[in-house]
Amino acid sequence: MAAALSVRRADYLNARDAAAVVALLDAYASDPAGGGEPLSDFVKVNLVRELAARPQAYSVLAFDGETPVGLVNCIEGFSSFKCKPLVNVHDVAVLASHRGRGIAEQMLAEAERIAVERGAVKMTLEVLSGNAPARKLYQRIGYAGYQLDPSMGTAEFMQKLLPPAPGSD
Repeated sequence: MAAALSVRRADYLNARDAAAVVALLDAYASDPAGGGEPLSDFVKVNLVRELAARPQAYSVLAFDGETPVGLVNCIEGFSSFKCKPLVNVHDVAVLASHRGRGIAEQMLAEAERIAVERGAVKMTLEVLSGNAPARKLYQRIGYAGYQLDPSMGTAEFMQKLLPPAPGSD
């Protein structure tokens, strides 16, 4: 008999949930889609405490029976054009052994439910152009390229790495 899949908001103060967040994010980071490098020891030790310290952060976990198999990390931001919260889906991770089963879609639906509860006007995420399965999922559930005026084209996700703050690791 197959174990039941459950999807719920993570409780950062629960040791089992905290361990699941770290293990799943580490698996994702180690995957080529996540950069191919495991999390540093610093991140493994401090991640959940730092998420818990930020009321704008929340995570959704998926379990196959008792086994954690999926994670979505979300960070609330602010839409200045709407003067309301928005939620950025920062990480979507499903263990390779469980991909193709609709787990990411169920976790994103729960993340969206929480975003609506928070009064968010939109959700955002970034996806690598070569990750066709993820792109297909996101488009199927309503995500699209961002643009204000079609003549200006769609927005591009960009980053700039910053040096560590003085006195930090």
